[in-house]
Order: sequence, then C-alpha cells, then structure tokens
Amino acid sequence: MGFFLSVFVFTAISVVYVIDRTAAEKGRKFYEDAGYIIWDIQTEKKVVALTFDDGPQATHTENVLNLLDQYDAKGTFFIVGQQAEKYPQIVRRMYETGHEIANHTYSHPYSKSVPKVMKEIEKTNKILYSITGFSTKLFRPVEGNYTDELVTEVAREGYKLVMWSWHLDTEDWKDPGVNKIVNTVLTGIEQGDVVLFHDGGGNREQTVQALEKILPELKKQGYSFVTISEMLRLQQAGK
Repeated sequence: MGFFLSVFVFTAISVVYVIDRTAAEKGRKFYEDAGYIIWDIQTEKKVVALTFDDGPQATHTENVLNLLDQYDAKGTFFIVGQQAEKYPQIVRRMYETGHEIANHTYSHPYSKSVPKVMKEIEKTNKILYSITGFSTKLFRPVEGNYTDELVTEVAREGYKLVMWSWHLDTEDWKDPGVNKIVNTVLTGIEQGDVVLFHDGGGNREQTVQALEKILPELKKQGYSFVTISEMLRLQQAGK
C-alpha cells in the first residue's frame, strides 16, 4: 500500500510539474518569441510609444490630439467601436494626421468568450474601415486580459496583440492625481517602452494635464514619440 501511495504521489507531482512548466512556457517570453504579443522592445534608439484606450471622447480626445500635434508626437489609439460610431470625425482626424488607430473591441465587454470577442473585433474593424478606409491589425484586449485561446485566434486572424510596459501603466482611469501620472512616466521611462493612458471611459482631464508636463519633458530628454507599427518595424530591423 505504501509503495502504491508513493507511486501515486510521485506521479501526481510529476503531472503538476509538467502542467506548471507548460503554463510557464506560454508566458510573456513564449508569446514575444512567437511574435504574437508586444509589451515593449529592446532598442538603442530613444523612442517611446504613447497609447490611449477607450476613446474617442469628444473633449478629452481632442485635447490629447492637440497636445500630441503641438509636440510632433504620434500616438496609438485603441478605439472602442461604439465610440467611433459617435465621433467618426475624431477618428478621421487621428488617421489623417498620422496617428495610429487600433482595435479595442466594440462595446468594451468583460468577456472570456473568444467567439464574442472576435465578433467585437470584426465589428469595430468594419467601423474603422468605413471611417478611414484603413483596416488595422493591432488589437488590445479589455483590461489587458487574454487567454491562450484568444491569443491563438487573434493570431490566426492576422492580428498583433498589443500590451504595454508593465511599469508604465499610468492607471489614469483611477484619477490618481496629475503628479502621480507624471511621476509614473518620467521616473520609469526607458527607450522602447509602451505607455498606457486612457482618453475615454470617463473624465480624462488629469490625463490631459499630465501630458502637458510629460510631453515637453520627454522631448527635452531627446525622446521621439512613435506609433506601435513604427516600434514593430524597429524591433524587426534589430533582429
């Protein structure tokens, strides 16, 4: 009995070890090496990507665009389809002035259903194409939540899943205060980083005020502001 119990325990431990190891292999390194997801890149160039979720929104997105244009900065906007339907003129402005438009689902659902999310992506892409004549292949999941199944399906449909540098989530949606947003970016920024802001989903006045301080300071430090697609090209050139 003791022998069989020992064998059972050993086998169970072995199974758990294999499962844990497999899960670890599907972590960040696996997806980066496979080219399915980008968080940030390794580069010697002093570039940073500023990304904005949940818009467009009438006043705040326009103010963000005005600031980006003022400092010759390009942003990548992960657009919610419902919002694009409300403010097509803002989406058109983004595209025509050289910013990047990307997909952030249609209704911003907190759903683990892959078929539902894929339908939302498709619906939003049709809306964005109807406004700009351009089909994006960049997608950011709601709250950055993804599963192996979603990543597989997104990749199968030709999309790149875009996250952000872990240390550069400004959490501006929580209204933490302008100074906290500014400090998060200025104390953590490194070349090749991707910063997460929000231009929609609520009152984004703190984000706008923070950008008024962040943009001139980073420009003074010699940073250039690039889109995610430009960052991906830099990453590919460095391989």
